[in-house]
Amino acid sequence: MEFEKIYQLYFREVFLYVRSLTPDEVTAEEIAQETFVKALKSLNQFDGRKDIRAWLFTIAKNTYFSYCRRKKHDADWTEYENIVDVGVHFAENLVNEEKAFLIHKFLHNMEEPYKEVFNLRVFGELSYEKIGTLFQKSSGWVRVTFYRAKKKIEEYMEEQGYE
Repeated sequence: MEFEKIYQLYFREVFLYVRSLTPDEVTAEEIAQETFVKALKSLNQFDGRKDIRAWLFTIAKNTYFSYCRRKKHDADWTEYENIVDVGVHFAENLVNEEKAFLIHKFLHNMEEPYKEVFNLRVFGELSYEKIGTLFQKSSGWVRVTFYRAKKKIEEYMEEQGYE
């Protein structure tokens, strides 16, 4: 598939994913644009084993974290207090900056596919079916993987003294 077609098909989804990470729409657009610049430069490295959206979301996520490091500030995770419940009660935890940081620190080190499924479901607000399409798996597989990721986070937070 030619790059212009990829851009036309997926820019909005990448933008919305990045927008879920930052409250600033201008920053989200800049990061989405930078994501596609990086994707263009490394398109020959995409092997096609996964859906191209998963690859683009990974680039977007890494670009956002690089942006945060460049700006020498932590992401403002308090914006997630108004997240629509997607089957997880983490919105309350995300209100508290310390808890949010712990959750994101744990997510950063969480093994795949749990990390990606959780991020796509909670922050990307994708349906189980769409995530299943990205991974070329059933929506049932996504539900189980999401549930396990959620349990890992809950166990970690309990170990840290939070409920």
